[in-house]
Amino acid sequence: MTEVIGRRERKKAQTRQALADAALELFLERGYDQVGVKEIADAADVSVTTLFKHFPSKEALVFDLEGDIEAALVKAVRGRPPGWSIVDALREHILRDVSDGGPNEEFLRLIESTPALRDYGRKMWMRHETALAQAIAEEAGAPEGDVGCAALARFALASRELVVAHENPRRAAEDIFGRLERGWRMK
Repeated sequence: MTEVIGRRERKKAQTRQALADAALELFLERGYDQVGVKEIADAADVSVTTLFKHFPSKEALVFDLEGDIEAALVKAVRGRPPGWSIVDALREHILRDVSDGGPNEEFLRLIESTPALRDYGRKMWMRHETALAQAIAEEAGAPEGDVGCAALARFALASRELVVAHENPRRAAEDIFGRLERGWRMK
């Protein structure tokens, strides 16, 4: 059964999308620090008050799909291909998230070159730790709150920053997640 979305919800979603699109376009064109929230609101043809009803901060305008991030992380664990370990699935998910080229590259460059966005993004990413740990525990047959599952979730999420910053993201991800899979024994 398909859920029918009312006019009010559609208008809210359209306004939210218009704000996020306007913000990203302006940020990519001129730089995050050179754009004010009034300019974004004007570009989306709404008031600043309306902007803040949809987004709690200027940084949040860049990360408008935060809810999708958590769902994708959980799906990566629960929907992994047969024969893949949880660690394999997390490695590949993070690599897809930070992949070189394509439309994501300019977006990632904006975030990495803007300290406020980099910090906000890191905190936002880590907010998904509990949901990811719970999915890992369920898939591993571990009890809820298992510290090992929580540690894997934390390390996997925190590794994203290292992968993004590395000159060869795939090599970095393979090294990090390989160690998570094998343990931390050093040569």
